[in-house]
Amino acid sequence: MKIKYEPAEDLQKIFDEIALLLFPHVQRDSVAIIRSFGSKSRRTIARCHALGKAMQFGMKRKGFYVIEVINPRFDRLSNKDKIKTLIHELMHIPKGFGGGFIHHNYVNEENVEIEYEKYINLKVGTEFKRENFEDKKEEKRWW
Repeated sequence: MKIKYEPAEDLQKIFDEIALLLFPHVQRDSVAIIRSFGSKSRRTIARCHALGKAMQFGMKRKGFYVIEVINPRFDRLSNKDKIKTLIHELMHIPKGFGGGFIHHNYVNEENVEIEYEKYINLKVGTEFKRENFEDKKEEKRWW
């Protein structure tokens, strides 16, 4: 079976949230999230692809990245593991956003776990702020 690709629009919101909270250097309009079908790889759940310097030069454009999630392996993961996988792939994108790639000596389980905990704490913090302080109606007090 030939590999087929489609946009992973269902992952765009969570990608945007993770990038905003943890990776502000990521230019979200220069990262595509796609889902692939028919991969023969045995253990790969997702991949990060970078547009190399020569291609950037030839195309007269700056860095561009594609995060590929591989169906059905990615889609079978729990929501927590999907988030960790997206964090892992985003960690491959360097701060310079120039087409380079951060390797697995830094992008590893321990560092992904640290970033996941940051994400959860930041997300809870922003939800708490939204729920409790923004648009809060005046409560009647008994005193």
